[in-house]
Amino acid sequence: SVPLLQAARKRNSLNLLELSEAELEEQFVRGDGPGGQATNKTNNCVVLKHVPSGIVVKCHQTRSAEKNRKIAREILQEKVDLFYKGEDSDVFKEKKALEKQKQEKKRRAKENLERKKLFKEMQQLDKE
Repeated sequence: SVPLLQAARKRNSLNLLELSEAELEEQFVRGDGPGGQATNKTNNCVVLKHVPSGIVVKCHQTRSAEKNRKIAREILQEKVDLFYKGEDSDVFKEKKALEKQKQEKKRRAKENLERKKLFKEMQQLDKE
């Protein structure tokens, strides 16, 4: 089973719950990680909290505070949707479908590898 809040961040979901700005608390903090002076001197990391659910999102993907605000809202919207809808959420269904595709691809790759192995063994026997 996929942990619900980890399934968030899929962009093709359309039926998400709307967030009102009154329910959000927003802070700008210094980001962390690599980047040296560019990271250490600017407060462009966005911390967004959805007060009713208590879900917090931290976004520091770009150097632009505005872009980070937009991305943080998208991520938070998806996480809130998952929180309230659970397995009925489009985000969760999309994540499950992608996981299924990935497993199918692995299975096919494994079958192809076995076929190649058998083919090489047959060639070795023919040479002897």
